Amino acid sequence: MQHFFRFFPLITLIPGLAIAQATAPAQPASAPAAQASAAAPAPTPGPSALTARLLYELLIGEISFREGSTQGIELMLDAARRTADPALYKRAVEMAIQSRSGTMALDAVRAWRRAEPQSVDANRMELQVLVALGRIEESDVPLAATLAALPANEQEAFITAVPSLYARVPNKGGALQVVERGFAAALKNNALAPAAWTSIGRMRLAVGDNAGAVSAATLGQAANAGSEWPALLGLQLMGGAGQTGAEALVQRYLREASPKPEVQIGYARALLDSGRGQQAREQLADLTRRQPNYPEGWLAQGLLLAEGRYDKEAETSLNRYLQLAEKTPEDERTDRANGLNQARLSLAQIAERKGNFAEAESLLAGITAADEKMTVQLRRASIIAKQGRLEEARQLVRSIPVTRPEDERMKLAAEAQLLRDNKQPQQAYELLKGELAKKPEDEDLLYDTAMAAERVGLVDEMERLLRKVIELKPDSQSAYNALGYTLAERNMRLPEAKQLIETAVKLAPDDPFIQDSLAWVEFRLGRHAEALRILTAAFAKRPDAEIAAHLGEVLWTMGRQDEAKSVWQEGLRLAADNETLQETLKRLQVSL
Repeated sequence: MQHFFRFFPLITLIPGLAIAQATAPAQPASAPAAQASAAAPAPTPGPSALTARLLYELLIGEISFREGSTQGIELMLDAARRTADPALYKRAVEMAIQSRSGTMALDAVRAWRRAEPQSVDANRMELQVLVALGRIEESDVPLAATLAALPANEQEAFITAVPSLYARVPNKGGALQVVERGFAAALKNNALAPAAWTSIGRMRLAVGDNAGAVSAATLGQAANAGSEWPALLGLQLMGGAGQTGAEALVQRYLREASPKPEVQIGYARALLDSGRGQQAREQLADLTRRQPNYPEGWLAQGLLLAEGRYDKEAETSLNRYLQLAEKTPEDERTDRANGLNQARLSLAQIAERKGNFAEAESLLAGITAADEKMTVQLRRASIIAKQGRLEEARQLVRSIPVTRPEDERMKLAAEAQLLRDNKQPQQAYELLKGELAKKPEDEDLLYDTAMAAERVGLVDEMERLLRKVIELKPDSQSAYNALGYTLAERNMRLPEAKQLIETAVKLAPDDPFIQDSLAWVEFRLGRHAEALRILTAAFAKRPDAEIAAHLGEVLWTMGRQDEAKSVWQEGLRLAADNETLQETLKRLQVSL
């Protein structure tokens, strides 16, 4: 029947997500209710017996509900029971949720499920209501029933969304047990087992059972080696937990006949994060060979090469991406808008490094996204400054419209950087100092001003500002590191410098630049072998000209001149104008 209340928004349930909640009438909450999300109108129910009495009851029910009375829910549920109309059951549940009456919502949805035990919507809604109410231990039955009632082509998507459904429950161990019971049938089905074991693995990871997560992924891969789900969990374990065996899962999947390219890109990123840049490049080169018409493979390869300053190869990859991506049909182009902007911005930076400023400007002109306007204008300012027009560049930065709270901060930092890059450190310091006078408690501004003070030789002022940062933000690894490194660089108070840097290491143990500082203070203390060990690992993780300068000097001091020169040459390739590297070569009288 064409119910008169079809104009009221009904809940659209999405597998694995919390129940939508529309605007509720103002009244006290009687029980926990499900969380809100945007909802689309439900389909108009089909024909049924709409009597005058039923129409009257529905009208009274809606009016009572709008007035904040739970009687409206009761009337709607009674009408649903008498007519067995699923749309009325759904409306009754929706009204209870909007009223924040969790108990009534559960009563209504269970009445619906008893009337329609095979209904996907009824089972799924009961599952979501139970989770929202925190009655996790009761949710295994509707979980299994929902999965069984779904069409085969929707089951895998539901399984992979289940961890999100339970993500906010306090008792994650209990949720894990419920899901393992609810997935019992899926675990015996080779088509669904990889996704089911992967979801279980993610939930094991959430309770800190990393070994159990790897075991789950392994069982999922054993059920079907061609499924990407266990490999995706392996990538997550590689990136966060670092569990032994996780990488083997990814490698095994990539040896399959038709691995998904997204997995290989994810593997390359994980390799890069672990300091294995060469292997990351090899993975992306393999991907572009195997799937030459997959645009995102060329984009990932080009961005990685550009970051490593392999500019010629990066240009080839990024231009190939643009050729492929621009063939995308117009109605699908928005999906690649971000990638197109990334490629053009990276190509513009390469052109700028080559001194081809006109080409850089042309590429920046092709970036029209509103959220990239700030980045584009700042790059334009850098290009203008490199052509000797510093004041014009500064005016451009100052003229950029501010649309977000952080924009003013970005503009200030960019202007100070322009001054530093153009050998005006005193002006940069004065600029930042002036702003700091207006915001003396701004931690970021304190830090930037401290760094500017150090560049003009005001070491005592730098230390005062950095200690103020530490006072305001005791977990600022950057402040500890900067102060410790500055002391080590000047061969001052070395035990204190090491203590400061070790504090920074505790706060950010994987930061290669902090590791570089630790190595430098070890070198100043005469512990050359330890400095070499730390610097070698840091440079492998993050090839950088400044780290190369330090690593080369340690090797040079240890009598390994050929190795030192090789490292310094790589540093010059990365950034020929790096001040630390240039100063090191000049001081040691090395010609490459």
